[in-house]
Amino acid sequence: LLLIFVAFLIIFPFIWMVVTSFKTEADIRSFPPVLFSGNYSFDNYKNIWSRIPFLSYYKNTLIFAGGVTIVSLICDSMAGYAFARLHFKGRNLLFSMVLVTMMIPFQVIMVPLYSQLFHMKLLNTYLGLILPRATNAFGIFMMRQFFVTLPGGLEEAARIDGANAFQIYVRIMLPLCKPAMVTLVILFFTWSWNDYDNALIFINDKALYTINLGLVNFMDETGLKYSLIMAASVISILPIFIIFLVAQKYFIGGLTAGSVKG
Repeated sequence: LLLIFVAFLIIFPFIWMVVTSFKTEADIRSFPPVLFSGNYSFDNYKNIWSRIPFLSYYKNTLIFAGGVTIVSLICDSMAGYAFARLHFKGRNLLFSMVLVTMMIPFQVIMVPLYSQLFHMKLLNTYLGLILPRATNAFGIFMMRQFFVTLPGGLEEAARIDGANAFQIYVRIMLPLCKPAMVTLVILFFTWSWNDYDNALIFINDKALYTINLGLVNFMDETGLKYSLIMAASVISILPIFIIFLVAQKYFIGGLTAGSVKG
C-alpha cells in the first residue's frame, strides 16, 4: 500500500500534464484548478507546430542527446575497461580522481567551461554541446564495476589465441556488458534530453535551440501558454518513454549487476 501511494505521487504529475495538454487555456487558468474539465480537443497538438519551429528543436535535441550518448558510451566503456582489467602505474589514484569529479557541481566549472568553448570557437555548435559531456564519471565507474565481475579466464584464453587488449575489449568484453551498456544509454540519453543548463549557456542561436529552450517561446502578451507547453512536453517525453519500454529488462539487470564486487 505504501509503494502504491508513492507510485501515485510520482505518476500524478504526468497524468495532470497529459490531461492538461487537451484543455483550453481558459480551463487551465480557472480557479480552483480541476483535473477533468470536460472540454477537450487536439488543437494544442496542432498549434505547437505552427507557433514555433518545434520540429527543428526536436531534431537539435535528438542530435545533442544521441551524440552525447554515443560518445560517452565509447569513452566510458574504454576507460572502465582500462581501470578494471589493465594494470598500469597510478591506476587506483587516477580512478579515485575520476570519482572525485562526481562531487564537483556544474556551477563550479560553468564559467571556465564557457571560456574554454569560447576560445575554441565552439559556442552555438553541436560539438560545443556534446564535447563537455563526452565522458561521465558515473559511466566510467559503472562500466569499471561491471568489467571487474567478468571472469579473467576469458582474457587469458583470448591472449593465448593471439588477441591484443583492444581486440579482447571489443570482441570479448563488450558483448558481455550489454545490460550495463543499455542502462547507460537510457541514463545518458535521458540526462541529455532533459538538459537545460548546458543549452542555455552555450547556445544563443534560436536555430540550434533544444526542446527545453524552445518551450519558453510559447508566450504571448498574456504570459506563458500552458496548454501549448503541456502538449509539447507530452511529445518531448515520448522518445525517453519508448526507449525505456524497449530496454527496461536490460536496465534493471544493469543497475543490479556489478554492484557488489569492487
